[in-house]
Parts: sequence; structure tokens; C-alpha cells
Amino acid sequence: MKVPFLSFTAANAEIRSEILQSFETFFDASRYILDERVAQFETAYSSFNEVGHCIGISNGLDALHIALRALNIGEGDEVIVPSNTYIATLLAVSYVGATPVLAEPDPVTCNLDPEAFRNAITSRTKAVMPVHLYGQVCQMDAIMAIAEEHGLKVIEDNAQAHGARFRGKLSGSFGHINGTSFYPGKNLGALGDGGAVTTNDDGLAALARKLRNYGSEKKYYHELIGFNMRLDECQAGFLSIKLARLAGWTAQRQEIARRYDAALAGVGDLRLPSVADGCTHVYHLYVVRTGRRDALQAYLAEQGVGTLIHYPVPAHLQQAYKHLGFGKGSFPIAEEMADTCLSLPIWPGMKQEDTEYVITCIQNFFRNEA
Repeated sequence: MKVPFLSFTAANAEIRSEILQSFETFFDASRYILDERVAQFETAYSSFNEVGHCIGISNGLDALHIALRALNIGEGDEVIVPSNTYIATLLAVSYVGATPVLAEPDPVTCNLDPEAFRNAITSRTKAVMPVHLYGQVCQMDAIMAIAEEHGLKVIEDNAQAHGARFRGKLSGSFGHINGTSFYPGKNLGALGDGGAVTTNDDGLAALARKLRNYGSEKKYYHELIGFNMRLDECQAGFLSIKLARLAGWTAQRQEIARRYDAALAGVGDLRLPSVADGCTHVYHLYVVRTGRRDALQAYLAEQGVGTLIHYPVPAHLQQAYKHLGFGKGSFPIAEEMADTCLSLPIWPGMKQEDTEYVITCIQNFFRNEA
């Protein structure tokens, strides 16, 4: 039996006819850039995310970049980011000439530790970029309070948590201005690249719209040095179709996670995902941790079970950030996570027999290793 780490087959089959109709309409309309499909998706997503504004962007990295630009963060400034995030979070900070400052995560939830954030603040700190890793919202009440105390801006990296809540409020609706990704593998994924900026600030929204489109509000009139970072019409149409299915697909992810939780509790040295008080989890990823990670991954591969490591090399040990001057041991929590984490298959349309097979394989591995 084979269980891939990720499969689009079932979800794509569910929406196939709508996707093809959307493309045909798009093709026949011959309107490709910033037309009614982008506007319709922006309205739908802002409503879904319970924010005043959604600005469609070319991808998640560009969305974070524009968010930082809109806040006028640049050279000489520092932005605090989690030490265990994907490198795109740091890249956005580097793009504006600022310095990413790393802070360790909570070892249980894997999200930014508010006290580590507080301890990383210096006189040059201008913002913090909490990342809602794996599908669970950070402790945003504490993070927002610390940011307000120190006069800092908050930019949520919401690429992995579409629809997740903390104390009733949605990810991507806390910060001053936030970025998200619609990369195909995300819970809400395009059929190519895509992203968005979300905010409740009218001024920041207007600025982000100009920045994504050559610094222009009116064609051929340019108020700012902007960028070409626009969500295209075709992907916007596809995203609108998928957005209508997101709640159902999220429920499927949560049910798969419940099966894993029930069957894998107490198995070997596995540490299962922990949901913090007040949080809902949308399980973009179901990440377990074990000291025998590499052996488990190899065994599962032999049994036809796909897995991935999110992420094998912490940002501070990446060659691209060697100039920050960190070495092995600089961020032990992030390094321990990189050495022990393993993401199991979880996707809409995953059958119960698929989940049971993954569970059985993991149980057999630890039984044989005992």
C-alpha cells in the first residue's frame, strides 16, 4: 500500500468541473490582470478572515515584503522572527534591508514564545513577525500586549493557518498588517503561486495596493517606487472556488488528526502536536517529534508512506544567513525541532484506511525497535 505525503486527487476531483468552467470563462473574457476575479476573491477572503481589507499578492513572500514596506521598515531596523520558521519569513525582512532577529519558540506548541520575543527587543526593534506554524495560532494576546508596550508593529505570517482561531479571533486578523500564502500545498492553495495581505487599517491597505502594482493607483500614474506583485485573475478565480470548500476540508484534516492523536498517544517516544488553550488547529501539517526520526522516516518510506521534515535546517544555520554569525547551539530549541520533527500525511480526501495504514506502520516501527 502507498500513502503519499500529500495528494490533490480527491480535492481536485471535487472541484474539477468548477475549475474548468472558471478557466473557460477567464479565457474567453480576455481580462488577465487585476480585474473582477481578483476583486471578488479579495472581498470573499476579507469576509472569511473577518478583516477590513484583503489585497491579492503574487505569493506569500511578496505579501510579507509588501507588509514590511507599507510599515516603512528598512535599513537599520530589526524585526523579530521565530528561530524555527521557514526561511521566507527572514527573506522578507532582508528584502527591505532590515535585520531579522531570531527568538526561540515554545517547545510544546512550536510557536513563538512571547517571553523570548520580549527578551529579543532592542532599541532598533521595529516589528515582530509571529508565524502561526503548522496550523495553530500563536499566543497573540501576549504578543500584541508586548508589542504595544514597546511601540512595535505586528505582522502575522499566516501562511499555514487559514481559518485557525485564538480566543475566537482568526489568524491574519490580529496584526497591523499581515501576509499569507496560497501556495498549492497550503490549506487554501491556488493552482500555482498566490498570496495576500490582510489588514484593518485603511491607509495601510491603500498603500499595499499601490506597492503591489508599480506604485500606481491610476494606470500610468506612479506615486511610489512599487513592484509587480499582483495576484492574477486566473488564480483568483480558482481560489474563490476553493475558499467555499475550505471549512469542509479543514474538518477533514481535524478528523484525521484526531485519529492520529488517539492511536499514537504513548507510542514509543513520539511527541504529538499540542493544542494550546484557546486555540483551534487547522492542521496544515501534523508534526510528530521523536529521537528516532531518521530511522522512522526511512522505515515509513520502505512501507510506502510519504513524510517530510519541516524544517531540516534552522534558518540560523542556513548558508544564506551565515553572516548573522550564529553557529550550532545558538538556538537549541529550533535545532532540537529540526533534528526530531516529522510531518505525517494529512490531506482532504485521505481515507480512513490510509490513516490506519500510517498508524499501523508507526506502531510496528516502535514495536520492532523496543
